Amino acid sequence: MGIASVASDRPLQGSVSNEPDPERTERPATEASTVAVTRLNLTDFRNIRHLRLETEAKVVVLSGPNGAGKTNILEAVSFLSPGRGLRRARLTDVPRHSGTGVWAVAARVRHPQGMTEIGTGMTPDEQGGERRLVKIDGQAVRGTATLGHTLTVNWLTPPMDRLFIEGPGPRRRFLDRLVYGFDADHAARVSAYDRALRERSQLLRNGQNDAAWLGALEETMAAYGIALAAARREAVSRLAGGMEAGVSPFPTAKVVAEGDVERWLDDMSAIDAEVRFRAALAAARDRDAQSGGAATGPHRTDFAVYHAEKDMPAGACSTGEQKALLVSIVLADARLQEARLRRAPLLLFDEIAAHLDATRREALFELLINRSAQTWITATDRSLFDGLGPAAQGFVVNGGRVSVSSDNSNGIELNG
Repeated sequence: MGIASVASDRPLQGSVSNEPDPERTERPATEASTVAVTRLNLTDFRNIRHLRLETEAKVVVLSGPNGAGKTNILEAVSFLSPGRGLRRARLTDVPRHSGTGVWAVAARVRHPQGMTEIGTGMTPDEQGGERRLVKIDGQAVRGTATLGHTLTVNWLTPPMDRLFIEGPGPRRRFLDRLVYGFDADHAARVSAYDRALRERSQLLRNGQNDAAWLGALEETMAAYGIALAAARREAVSRLAGGMEAGVSPFPTAKVVAEGDVERWLDDMSAIDAEVRFRAALAAARDRDAQSGGAATGPHRTDFAVYHAEKDMPAGACSTGEQKALLVSIVLADARLQEARLRRAPLLLFDEIAAHLDATRREALFELLINRSAQTWITATDRSLFDGLGPAAQGFVVNGGRVSVSSDNSNGIELNG
């Protein structure tokens, strides 16, 4: 089944099926104020041959052993937002082994404006390669950035436990995802800047010193680069205000966007900063030809985080404190989106219980239950999330197949 058919599917009657779609009838939405994925269809995605999953709860808990496919389902949901998903995977890494060689994700999303059908997946292109296809309400759209106008998604995964002790790239991408929630076009600007940066680097590396061509690329980099830096500075300022009270018992984070371009914007207008950036790029052509890339620009920005109460860099904190800081930042951003935009983001928490003590887990449950958007959680030990009670809908994942959890308290039953 291809993306075109999956993306236009009707919602199923049951809550989960691992088989191709039968004919189904519509059922009215409930909890209309909650942003949620009410139906998720996967085809040849990772270890999942086919899945139809229907959800209504505030919190969806996917439990099962390691390697069962829980994170794969979260990754599928993450593909409903701009970018390359929570694993930053190549398109060709996603299809199921021994499958058709392509993959598809389709969802019905409930949001304040109503219902939207989203479909995305890999499809062959005219040159015999692969490309990402995105459809919204059955209409093909260009690129993934458009998805940000319909749905915002943020996530925490186990690899992010090292976010504060590794290089700035992952932190910068984490900051950009916080920007997407308030500025859906930021994703398109990031892509345009990166594309111009790559083209300039290739010209310099190949010794093609065409001044006009390089000048045009540097003008593009300067225009988009200053816009990126300005959006990041605004996001950090907004987040700093939202973090002032903290999220007890989660620590308050002090956040800073650090980079040359951001410092220029502290001292001059955006127009003057753009002129300075363009001049810096032109002056650095010989050096950049030797080193590759560009020595200056928002692609080198770092998202610095500190434990405010301890006045300590996040990277120097304990593993548990680092996890708590990440949770605090994501929850603060979600609150800000809800308060200012009247639209909260979906949250995806992969093995969130790791490094959180019982007090913080219970506090997290209360916060998630009271959000106006859905949260998806994975766990190897389902009992850790018993405190969610009837607010949670549980599914068991094993070997790429999904079944309804036997301890569901919301009465959802499997219908074929």
